[in-house]
Amino acid sequence: MKMKLLEYLEELKEAGMVVAYDLNGEEETTVTSIVYDSREVTQGGIFICKGINFSEEYLESAIEKGCSAYISETIYSTRKKSAWILVKDIRRVMPILAEKFYGTINPNLHLTGITGTKGKTTTAYYLKAILDCFEKKRHHPQTAILSSIEVYDGKEKKRATLTTPEALELHRHMKNAQDCKISYLTMEVSSQALKYQRIREIRYDIGIFLNISEDHISPAEHQDFEDYFLSKLSLFKQVETACVNLDCDHAKRVYQAAHLAKRVVTFGRSEQADIRLVSTRHCDGGISIHVKCDKFEEDFFISMQGTFNAENAMAAIAAAYVYGVPAKVMKEALEDVKVSGRMEEYKSKDGKITAIVDYAHNRLSFEKLFDSVFQEHSGERIITVFGCPGQKAYNRRRELGLIAGLFSHKVYLTADDPGMEPLEKIFREIRPNVEMTGCDCSCIADRKEAVFQAVQEIKSNTVLLVLGKGNEGHQRIGTELLPYPTDAELVCMALEEYDRVHAHPLKSAIKERQYG
Repeated sequence: MKMKLLEYLEELKEAGMVVAYDLNGEEETTVTSIVYDSREVTQGGIFICKGINFSEEYLESAIEKGCSAYISETIYSTRKKSAWILVKDIRRVMPILAEKFYGTINPNLHLTGITGTKGKTTTAYYLKAILDCFEKKRHHPQTAILSSIEVYDGKEKKRATLTTPEALELHRHMKNAQDCKISYLTMEVSSQALKYQRIREIRYDIGIFLNISEDHISPAEHQDFEDYFLSKLSLFKQVETACVNLDCDHAKRVYQAAHLAKRVVTFGRSEQADIRLVSTRHCDGGISIHVKCDKFEEDFFISMQGTFNAENAMAAIAAAYVYGVPAKVMKEALEDVKVSGRMEEYKSKDGKITAIVDYAHNRLSFEKLFDSVFQEHSGERIITVFGCPGQKAYNRRRELGLIAGLFSHKVYLTADDPGMEPLEKIFREIRPNVEMTGCDCSCIADRKEAVFQAVQEIKSNTVLLVLGKGNEGHQRIGTELLPYPTDAELVCMALEEYDRVHAHPLKSAIKERQYG
């Protein structure tokens, strides 16, 4: 929506955000863009100064490129005089600007927001599959998704960098979806997005609350569990219909908060659930769930392993129920859904190794994954490869170490986005918790080497769990985000080497004697 700089100022004044300003004669300038990355500045654009790593050099660069004004919480002394608007809270300002710039005040979209400690991505893809199938039968375009794996809005399809995009990107994707006449957009909503106002000004047709467990507790994230929990619950303030999992921890409190929405639909194993999970059965290549509600009673096959995926499927079924999708469409869609980096299973040719790649990276996801593996691979050895990120979620170092050590025969600690924190320090804080359980533990900095060594040491039937990164194709080292193979790629390379060595055991033995 083409607006002049003065009009944006008036909007911010009306919202009570303006502290001071000097438009420097740019009042009638038509704003061409609003960005916070100086590399994306256009002539006549607004540049937003934000972020803990913000440098005044970025602002100088933006002004040199022709931005008409900058908005910040600080007045900067730039070499070249520029219009500026000083605001109280840059986080609260960004959604206001985004909504006005992209004209998404009343988007012609059915928006679904999914929050929870575990399962957001898988649930998002289950729901997208159902809605895509529903739309295809009506000859409509496929639906949009904003997930931690990828972004698709009808115009853009790319790998995601954040679980929930910043407000400017989020509203751009909504506008793109509208332009492409897409009817549904499904998105993950992180606690950070809720706490820092990224989704402010957005109304959701459906808000799904999956589960809650202590996570993301650190100076850079949430100060304590209550801060984390309240951030998650705040989603209900922006929701028409709340879909709540009655099986989650603190379900009573979640259910009470859900009544901030106009309507509440519950799901789970509880007999009080509106959409009830009657039973779960393991099948070859997936799980089967029996679901009962006032509109249908059906068996659904889900083509992903992991008992916990029944919970994710139930959440998607509940949302589809609210949208009026027929049960037969839900069944058809769920039969073929696979989610990259989630419960991906690979096997060695001799059948001794079952490797599972999963994004599990917090206490709740570790507990559910190990419980499922214990049920589905009873009697087999378990070897686990994982790490913890630097400078965040410090509670994971104790919790994941204890859980992995308790259920594994051996644990390999390795890199998982150490960032600015020394990897050796992260290892020192995880390893004692693993060894406290009596489990053998090795620390190998390079993730590829850790996976290869874990595979090479396997002698009998074993489940190899490679956890934490999923399909992420990078490592955050220092301040850089460096390309790195995904866990699935690492596992496939390691198994290929294992298969090559073990394909001809006699030849391998001769070679070992000759060169050993």
